[in-house]
Amino acid sequence: MRIDLNADLGEGFGAYEHGADELLLDVVSSANIACGFHAGDPHTMRAAVEACVERGVAIGAHPGLPDRLGFGRRELAISSREAADFVLYQAGALSGFARSAGRRLRHVKLHGAFYHMASKDEELADEVALAVRSLDPSLLLYGPPGSRLEAAAERAGIGFVPEGFADRAYGADGGLVPRRMPGAVLERPEDVVRQALALAGHGKFRTLCVHGDTPQAAELARLIAEQLRQAGFEIGAPIGTNSNGVE
Repeated sequence: MRIDLNADLGEGFGAYEHGADELLLDVVSSANIACGFHAGDPHTMRAAVEACVERGVAIGAHPGLPDRLGFGRRELAISSREAADFVLYQAGALSGFARSAGRRLRHVKLHGAFYHMASKDEELADEVALAVRSLDPSLLLYGPPGSRLEAAAERAGIGFVPEGFADRAYGADGGLVPRRMPGAVLERPEDVVRQALALAGHGKFRTLCVHGDTPQAAELARLIAEQLRQAGFEIGAPIGTNSNGVE
């Protein structure tokens, strides 16, 4: 009855702020920090890592496609080698900030279109998983249950954490409704909380995501955490999901 609550953070850059990071960090157990491609920059990365350390939140890298104008949510034609390089470049940079703050990177979660592309493409998934392992074999990879990413993580011998989305609508096929479709993002608190409880109770999800750019994200995360605890769940970063004995 333990479940992780994660959020995508550090998505501002330069003079631009984005999301309610400080409020979310008071609630979530894991943070996925943008690493400079789709959003973020060295200063937001450092600040987000330091905020995670201060609150005891697990630090994760959130590498995306090099598409800042599209916020990393548009598919790009990339090779598997490019996919691996994107992961190493971005997660490696964030790992440096974590080590500088006296902590280490705990997980990697791809962002936006990169996440969905690798979840469906076996070659991309394998290169992503191998890149994660080459950076640190104790790192955990977050992704959809039953996806190409999960199978690739198993082949690479790294830990995998099945993820569900509290604030995104699911279609009849079990996949996420595309953001371009009406109702793809859940905004009513009762809908988000209901879905979070359903996903947690399903048993196959070990982490739930609240997007930092969802309206009222911090309040939604707080409501989810309250309801999960009332339902008997302990909220905390994943433990023992890795063959290397990560805790």
